[in-house]
Order: sequence, then structure tokens, then C-alpha cells
Amino acid sequence: MEALYRCVSGLAAGAAALFAPIGPMAATTAAFIGIDFLTGVAADRAAARREGRTWYFESREAWRTVLKLALALTAIAMAWLIDRCVLGFTRLDTARLFAGFICGVEMWSFLENAAQLSDAPLFRRLRRYARRRIGKEAGR
Repeated sequence: MEALYRCVSGLAAGAAALFAPIGPMAATTAAFIGIDFLTGVAADRAAARREGRTWYFESREAWRTVLKLALALTAIAMAWLIDRCVLGFTRLDTARLFAGFICGVEMWSFLENAAQLSDAPLFRRLRRYARRRIGKEAGR
């Protein structure tokens, strides 16, 4: 039994050491997803209050966010493995690209939530500017 314990703890320590360099990337992605979730809940509550309907928290939304977080972290970890173990001869940094894309999408969602929450002209202008830039880059 002790040999099994040593084997399992050795494998866990090895996995932790392999994925240790992506800790800050994973934490940043988790923070962006968490902030988007919290502002989304607040924006939904504010919209319900403005419309005069009763608001209640739905656990379905929370579980969807947990699933999104798990899938995002898995994608980043898989990209990290491709970068380091498969394509070690190049410097693609696909894990950083994935994390950057996910954080960018969450930032966009945060801006939408902030515009709905505060109705401040700054957030509306930022959202319009981002929409124009993306359309311009996409060729629309």
C-alpha cells in the first residue's frame, strides 16, 4: 500500500511540476471568467429591477460558468503540452494565444455587462469602438 501511495504522490508531484509554469495564465483566465460571471449576475439583477420583475439566482448559470472554466483551463493545459512536448522546436506559444483569446472574450462580455449596469457613456463608447475595430479587422 505504501508503494502505491508513493507512486500516486510522485505522479501528482510530476504533473504539478509540469503544469507549474502555466499557473499565472490559468489564474488570470479564472479571474476573467469569475469577474464576467459576477458582473453578469449583477447586470441581470439590474435589468430585472428596471423591468419590475422579480430576480432570482439560477444555479444553472453558475454550473455553466464552472463548466466553461474547466474547459478553458483544459484547453490551455492541452495547448501547453503541445507547445512543450510536441512542438518543442518552435516557439508558437499556443497556450498564451488560447488564454489571450479567452480573456479577450471575457473582457468583451464584461464591457457589455458594465454598459448594462452603469449605462455610462464610457462603456457604451468602448463597446462601439471595439465592435468597429473588430469589424474593420474582419473586413466587414
